[in-house]
Formats: sequence, C-alpha cells, structure tokens
Amino acid sequence: MQHFFNIAGPSEARKHYLIDPLQRINVRQIETLITQEYYFVLHAPRQTGKTSCLLALMAHLNAQGQYQTLYANIEAAQTAREDVQRGIGAVATALALAAQVYLNSPFLTGWLRAEREQYDADSLLTALLQAWASATDQPVVLLLDEVDALVGDTLISLLRQIRAGYAQRPQAFPISVILCGVRDVRDYRIQSAGQEVITGGSAFNIKAASLRLGNFSADEIRSLWQQHTTQTGQAFSNEIFAELWEDTRGQPWLVNALGYELTSNMPHLRDGTVPITLNDYRTARETLIQSRATHLDQLTDKLKETRVRQVIGRLLSGEATDIPLPTDDIHYVEDLGLIRRQPVTAIANRIYQETIPRDLIYSTQTMLSQQTVWYLTPERRLDMLKLLRAFQQFFREQSESWIERFDYKEAGPQLLLQAFLQRIVNGGGRITREYGLGRKRTDLLIEWPLDEQTGWQGNIQRIVLELKLRYASSEKTLHAGLTQTAAYADQCGATEAHLLIFDRRPHIAWDDRIRQHVHQTGNRQIISWWM
Repeated sequence: MQHFFNIAGPSEARKHYLIDPLQRINVRQIETLITQEYYFVLHAPRQTGKTSCLLALMAHLNAQGQYQTLYANIEAAQTAREDVQRGIGAVATALALAAQVYLNSPFLTGWLRAEREQYDADSLLTALLQAWASATDQPVVLLLDEVDALVGDTLISLLRQIRAGYAQRPQAFPISVILCGVRDVRDYRIQSAGQEVITGGSAFNIKAASLRLGNFSADEIRSLWQQHTTQTGQAFSNEIFAELWEDTRGQPWLVNALGYELTSNMPHLRDGTVPITLNDYRTARETLIQSRATHLDQLTDKLKETRVRQVIGRLLSGEATDIPLPTDDIHYVEDLGLIRRQPVTAIANRIYQETIPRDLIYSTQTMLSQQTVWYLTPERRLDMLKLLRAFQQFFREQSESWIERFDYKEAGPQLLLQAFLQRIVNGGGRITREYGLGRKRTDLLIEWPLDEQTGWQGNIQRIVLELKLRYASSEKTLHAGLTQTAAYADQCGATEAHLLIFDRRPHIAWDDRIRQHVHQTGNRQIISWWM
C-alpha cells in the first residue's frame, strides 16, 4: 500500500509515514509511575500525535499481560456542559464502548445496563470503576483522553469521582489513571453552575506528575520525510530541511501537512521521479498558511482568550515592561503550543509567526485600498520610499481609528504596518517576521521577485524593516535601532534597510512626529521613519 503523510486523526503504520509513537514518550518513566500506583497527567498541544501515542501505549501495556489497559476518548461529554447527569453518563458510555472495541470486553456495558439506575451522577463513575477493577484479575490502567474538553460541573464531578476511588486502588479501583488533554490539570479554570471557580489542582490533588509530549526533533523530521523517498524514490532537496525545521520546530501536524502538500496536492510533483526543490517547498508553505486549515484556525481562535492575549500581545510588540507576565499564563500559552521558552520566549515556530499576525490583521488588510501596482517601478522593483511615505501619511491620518479596532492594541502600530504591507506584497512576494519577548523591536524581511517569468528562481529584491516603539529617549531609541537594523540586514543579505520608530506620546504634535532621515551605519545606508 502506498503510504502518505497523515493530516487527520491518529497515525497508523499500515498507511501513514510515521515516527514510532513509543519513541516519542518516556515509556520507562510511565511504566515506573504505573508500578508505583500513581495517577498523573500527559498533555500536549492539539495534533501533536497524543492519541497515537496513547493507543500505542495501551497496546504495549496490554501485550505485556501485566495490566488491563483501556484508552477512552471522553470528548462527547463536552456537550453536556453543566448537566452532570448527562455528562457523567456520556463518560461511562464512552468507557463501555471503548472496552468493547479495544478489549473485546462486554463487562462495562453489561454493568451499566444492570446497575446504572442505582447510582446518581456524582457516584456513577466511581461505582463503575470499582466494579471493573474488582472483577478483573489484572490491575486496571485507564487512559482518559480529552479530559479538559469537559466543562463546568461535569468536569468537577469527573475529577472528584476519580479522586474518591483513589484510596481503593489497585484491588477496587484502577491502579493508575492518566488524564490526557491539551492542558496540564493545574491550568483548568472550572466555573461551576454556582459561579464558583475551581482549579484543576484543587479538584485533582492526587496528581503525581505532569508529562508533556514534545515535538519532533530535527533528526525525526528528516527520518519521517525520508520514508517517502525510500518508498517512492522521490528525493527532497537537502536545502529544505533547515527551512522545514525553522518553519515548524518539529510541530508534528505542520511537518506532516507540508509533506502532504508537496507529495499529494502539487500536480507536477505527483510523479515520483520529479525531485522536490526548495522553491517547491516554499510554495507549499505559503499555500498551507493561506489555506486556513482547521489546525491553524484552532490555533488562532485561542488568540481571543485574555490569558493568551496578554502573552502574545507582549511578544508581537516586542516590548519589555516593568509589569511581569503571570507565570501561569506563560505556561498555559506554552501548553497550547503557541510559544516556546527556549532559548528565549518567542512564538513557537516560523509558520505560527506568520499565521498569528495575518489572522489579527486579516479584516484590516482586506479593507485597505492599497494596490501593489501603485508602488512598482518600471523595473518591477518595490519603491519603498514611495510606499513608506504613503504609510507615514496613512498612519498620521488614520492610525488612531484603526488601532482602536484591534484587540491587540499594545502591538497596534506594528500590526497596522503589517496589514498595509501584506495588502501590497500578497500574491507576489512574502514577508518574514521575527519578534520575541523583550527584544524591543519587530523585524520584517520583504522578499520580492523582480522577474515574473523566473519568479523565485531569479533575482530577488530583499528589504529589511525594523519596527520600534520610542522608549527612554529619541536618541537612545535611534542609536539602538540603527545598530539592530544594520545587523539584521547583514544577516538577511538585504540591499535596503529601513528603521520605523513609532512615537506614541500623546502630547507630541504630528508635525513633530513625522520625519525621515538618512543615516550611514558602517557601510550601510539606513533610512529612519518617525511617526
């Protein structure tokens, strides 16, 4: 059977290219925790291969014959929300159906049919697990997936019923329960029907450990894609892999989605004899970003949450302030997969760096009247002087009203410029963004092909824009900005460099804000634009 890159659901060895799921988790550590009869958490961002790992772990433990291990996805109980009767009933049914599928056991189904009416919702799950653990000769290990999808009193009841049976393990309750979801249980903020807010840590204070499923390593990415070459003979240019690592940082869905786009969706590459080039890869990358795939939509939907906005807004503005971000918020946004904290706190990967601001500026960008043709020279170069003068005037006349519409007002000037540029560059060039917490700047690299016929294989105009908010003093901001702009331009091999400084002091008149100067920094000319 011809294998393919998986972009939906658990990976299966019979049809998908995959990294062995058991290689991605610390099986020995998990086995030790189970042997020690601990309850713990395994969490990971969406579409990182968590379900694949859990199913492989269930198969591995059952094959050893020491435990009776069951995986169950309880997401269906989410719709019950505060209806504990319906929610816990849905959880119990999910366990029974899973036992029939994975263990070929009718015990839980039969017990529910016979005993369900004797228990209220707040004791049904405890009674079910007690009966199962007491009836089997092997200790029970329970893997509960999508726990944090549950809402309100249903989730509180689930956690407390598991906690209630904890002391009866292993003879009359599961020897180990692994709670699985996107977030660590410490990040559960559960609002009960009575409006009381309960944290997961207080409702489930028996947690012994929190394990996190990581991304692919650079070697695992190469190994995964090499499986396609081995099966079909179709080779990937070696240049692709450095770009693939920076674009994804090993996020499994992104790695698979880019592989799928290249090998299944691009007609000229379906012939396995055609090598896949770096330009093919960059085309696939842009197609993926513009596709607004479900994974990327779920990602950007999280931007509406207050806890997420506090962290991402600070990253997008690049500013450090005297007000520290709450540690719990940083951990929460990291658990969602939106940021990484090593070597510095930053957006998790380069594709997310593109996707997040594009989503935030999408409606603004579509409403702007700018057109690419207005800013092209006869040689088809972007006329950056004309473009930035136009933005300066636009910013003077309309920035207050436009920025007021942004949820992320702290990064308003940077986002407004990116909307302006994206409107012009779309369809012809590309913008690469770099920003991070405390960098005190946002770096943009515009790449524009000069020949429509040769496209990215021909000459490329490269322009660096560095964005800074005025801080401390104009002189210090300018001095730091020129040094940073020159270094970034050298790093990117850019032929043009511009420094944009936003002065947000309300008492400064626009006539004093709007100005432009030419500077010589080393052997490089940099133009500063104040607004």
